[in-house]
Amino acid sequence: MKLRSTTFGVTGAALAILFLFPLLWSAWASVRTPTGFGLENYRRLFTSDNGIRVEHVVNSLTVCALTVGGTLLVATLGGYAFGRFSFPGKNALFLLTLAILMVPYATILIALYVLLEWIGLQDSLLGLSLVLIMFQLPFSIFMMRNAFEAIPKELEESALIDGCTSFGALTRIMLHAVRPGLITVGLFAFLTSWSEFFAPLILLNSTSKFTVMLAVVNMRTASFGAIDYAALEAGVTFMAVPCLLLFLVLQRSYVRGFMSGALRG
Repeated sequence: MKLRSTTFGVTGAALAILFLFPLLWSAWASVRTPTGFGLENYRRLFTSDNGIRVEHVVNSLTVCALTVGGTLLVATLGGYAFGRFSFPGKNALFLLTLAILMVPYATILIALYVLLEWIGLQDSLLGLSLVLIMFQLPFSIFMMRNAFEAIPKELEESALIDGCTSFGALTRIMLHAVRPGLITVGLFAFLTSWSEFFAPLILLNSTSKFTVMLAVVNMRTASFGAIDYAALEAGVTFMAVPCLLLFLVLQRSYVRGFMSGALRG
């Protein structure tokens, strides 16, 4: 037993170092200057003509808000339907939803670009958000279905007996019971939309619509291909901070969401 605990501890420490080292190295490199340490790299990041501007941060936050809100809405309704109701073709439809995970999204971005142009959402933050929501839904619906299935049916039945409709039971009772699953889905949607690069690169044309990720990469390539590695590391660190803070604040609910959701499936 002692050997097993030691093995788990060593393995966990090794994995922590493996994942934390690049982030710690980026944070160290972002404050390193030719004369020592300071915030000069961050100053160039935010004051350079090709650096991060307020509009880029606003664009990223807008995309994150739309993606998280849309994903939570559709995944909650879809997960509730798959987890609580019986209807013809339920299992086939659920498997079809999960099958989307097997399609590399990069292969359909050009088709989505044309589709967004047809509906008038090309080069728009709303169009980008709809695409990101679509890519999040298979995993999110899977998580929410399992979260709803983990709730005892008696809880919902008692609400129905008291006069609630199915929608009333969902909004008044069930949402509180599956809050860890909602937090997990929302956190994943935020992390994906905040750090996504390839979809904004293809779907956004105007520099005024660029997200923070595109602004960082644009700073890397705009000056005749010259790379300001220090400012680039500052950009990486700046992008990582919101993700780390959210994870630290929500980690307990995040773990509970996985334990009651994905592992139950």
